[in-house]
Amino acid sequence: MERGVLGSRCAAGAGQILGIKSAAATSCGKTTSTSFAGSTKHDVKPLQLAANGSSCLANASPVLKKQRNLSVRCSSANVVNTFDDAKGVSSSVVEEKIGVLLLNLGGPETLDDVQPFLFNLFADPDIIRLPRLFRFLQRPLAKLISTFRAPKSKEGYASIGGGSPLRKITDEQANALKIALEKKNLQANIYVGMRYWYPFTEEAIEQIKKDKITKLVVLPLYPQYSISTSGSSIRVLQNIVKEDSFFAGLPISIIESWYQRDGYVKSMADLIEKEISAFSNPEEVMIFFSAHGVPLTYVEDAGDPYRDQMEDCIALIMGELRSRGILNSHTLAYQSRVGPVQWLKPYTDEVLVELGQKGVKSLLAVPVSFVSEHIETLEEIDMEYKELALESGIENWGRVPALGCTSSFISDLADAVVEALPSASALVTRKPDDTDSDIDLMHYLTKMFFGSILAFILLLSPRLISAFRNTML
Repeated sequence: MERGVLGSRCAAGAGQILGIKSAAATSCGKTTSTSFAGSTKHDVKPLQLAANGSSCLANASPVLKKQRNLSVRCSSANVVNTFDDAKGVSSSVVEEKIGVLLLNLGGPETLDDVQPFLFNLFADPDIIRLPRLFRFLQRPLAKLISTFRAPKSKEGYASIGGGSPLRKITDEQANALKIALEKKNLQANIYVGMRYWYPFTEEAIEQIKKDKITKLVVLPLYPQYSISTSGSSIRVLQNIVKEDSFFAGLPISIIESWYQRDGYVKSMADLIEKEISAFSNPEEVMIFFSAHGVPLTYVEDAGDPYRDQMEDCIALIMGELRSRGILNSHTLAYQSRVGPVQWLKPYTDEVLVELGQKGVKSLLAVPVSFVSEHIETLEEIDMEYKELALESGIENWGRVPALGCTSSFISDLADAVVEALPSASALVTRKPDDTDSDIDLMHYLTKMFFGSILAFILLLSPRLISAFRNTML
């Protein structure tokens, strides 16, 4: 996720559909003969979004189904039941018009984009989770936070070239995925939908509708599920499903998380193994997994499975490394916390100091929750944490690159798409019962009255604003 952002963690006409004009191989960051359709930057005023409504998932975990108002029914559309082999798809799939929607955070492409990007992020009720009584404060609070955080965030983006590379890398991953799917005999349109910057998820959805896609696989580019990353992006999609008859009848398969897939685990192990071998004494290197944090209340109060999935993910990667004879010690910490609330512990900066004090001399940082380079790897880890580690007594520092367009990783994502197609079904949201919408008018007006007084105090108190500025900056 972009720095200072919960998680969780950039402008294309009508949603960034990727079309391949050449079968040339593609790798992230390299020029190829593959071309894209609609990849120019918007010349319009940056959009500021604040989606509302509850999220609902097809193929949801028990925790998520309990939280969301969703039922699932089978679609009358053809569902694929047989495959030619483990890597290929049946001919009936090829005849359909398949779409794959990649979901990601998004990031400001220029320094001028930083403040509106931050506004979009903090206006998301899955990022700042206000009590129901105070949800009318969401946008004013987002404006306040984004205004105060923008100067410091701009410094970070300036240090990595003046903007986030996330959109460019995600486009390259989409391009590589399309080629990988073609190799598995699946023709698919690949769409990129960013949550907080261009191309927004809403744009991608509009293009999917225009292209008359007959079956859709939704693939968040977050290995582990969190309500603040995958959950937020999926909620936008499901709000659209509730209102649009086209999507209400479209067979959709949502891949919630994929950290447990062999291809992902082995790809991570490959990168770690390669970087460890570059140290003069590989056996002495501690493997330091740094994951993006989330507020503790997300896990303990909202039932977010992120921490459990992250710990399971680390266990799988270390198990793969041990099977290769790599027996190095390891630890997990969480980075990028913001504000006065408690986040998942231990914190990356504190652990780095402790390791230095304990005499650890060689450290390999592994950004485990990120599959693309962005500000939290390029600036937070490569600059801030590296400097802190060296100051704390660690002498040898290394960092595993993000997966990007690693061929084994992209191939596994393609397999995940193929495997998800048979489970595609229409999503149907249950309308609330009449009793659900009964509101005591006097009770509602009372809450609004006292809530407005609190809002006035929060937004206009100089002392509070000063304290808020110190906390957020």
